[in-house]
Amino acid sequence: MFDYMIVGAGFAGSVLAERLARGSGKQVLLVDRRPHIGGNAYDHYDDAGILVHKYGPHIFHTNSREVFEYLSGFTKWRPYEHRVRASVDGQLVPIPINLDTINQLYGLKLNSMEVESFFASVAEPRESVRTSEDVVVSRVGRELYEKFFRGYTRKQWGLDPSQLDAMVTARVPVRTNRDDRYFSDTYQAMPLKGYTRMFENMLDHDNIKILLNTDYHEIEGVIPYERMIFTGPVDEFFDFRYGRLPYRSLEFQFETINQEWVQPVAVVNYPNQHLYTRSTEFKHLTGQEHAKTSLVYEYPKAEGDPYYPVPRPENAELYKRYQTLAEERPDVHFVGRLATYKYYNMDQVVAQALSVYARIVGQKRAEATRATLIAPRKDRRQQRVVLTETQAVVLERKGA
Repeated sequence: MFDYMIVGAGFAGSVLAERLARGSGKQVLLVDRRPHIGGNAYDHYDDAGILVHKYGPHIFHTNSREVFEYLSGFTKWRPYEHRVRASVDGQLVPIPINLDTINQLYGLKLNSMEVESFFASVAEPRESVRTSEDVVVSRVGRELYEKFFRGYTRKQWGLDPSQLDAMVTARVPVRTNRDDRYFSDTYQAMPLKGYTRMFENMLDHDNIKILLNTDYHEIEGVIPYERMIFTGPVDEFFDFRYGRLPYRSLEFQFETINQEWVQPVAVVNYPNQHLYTRSTEFKHLTGQEHAKTSLVYEYPKAEGDPYYPVPRPENAELYKRYQTLAEERPDVHFVGRLATYKYYNMDQVVAQALSVYARIVGQKRAEATRATLIAPRKDRRQQRVVLTETQAVVLERKGA
């Protein structure tokens, strides 16, 4: 008998599995229908021996000391500050837009005070900022909106920025200095040996059993458990009772090139060129030294694995109906991006999972996070199976 069955081995599920097992001594079964742990943050070495992120670049950044220190129990870090360039008018210029972006794009020599006046002169104020278009045009005007945002947003979301909630572009700052970092968070780093190694350390506990390549429906009624933590799509959990919640998906095209470097920075955005939105060169992220280099190109699409909840009012209303159903299930905790239909950064998912654990054990989050945080065992990886007789039943049901 397991105390908890946790559906999904990404950040939300893995953090809760670790806390319940190590912090509370609970017996946990972690189930994922993919063949690996780590969710979308999963990384691995490709055929050339280069560490790549299977589901696109994952850059860790947070202002939460608590989250950073918690994850530091499972990985050492490589300091890394993320930088992005946008391919605009035949040039690679900094994004978010900053002082250098404007000077390079227009051949100017403005200083910080002058570029602030420049933005004010081209901005088109809005009485009410409701859409993503309103956010950008009211800050930097129509021309920069067209050059940097409109095409990228239309590719990414399949909708014009005028049809999307303001939150989509509100996340991207505009700077009057030369700071070309994509994020300004206090803690910015990458797991030294990769995300998968961090997850392996997190889940390395005798109270955690892992079952991969398995849909949780296949083992319900076969493996007993008391409570569930669900991190998958909330509409799927309720058999799409009110219809499907809309998501945008991605297709990834990987390429290995026989030269050391291709891009000046990790990510290059293509607002107005190509069918893909951006390309990522992984060695910038990982610090790996290799004679070759691997890149990934991201092609947004409407169908496929759910990545991004589509931020429109009607979708928020549909989610509220599923949220009501979720609140009527006290035996199930719904945690993470898909289960709460919100676009969270990785650190936000970790924080949410730690908060849920604190509520389960009736402690303040900081206390629950610190409790019995023990370094994982060395040179030993968690067995990813359940009890032998149960495994046999499951495999038989799957036709293996």
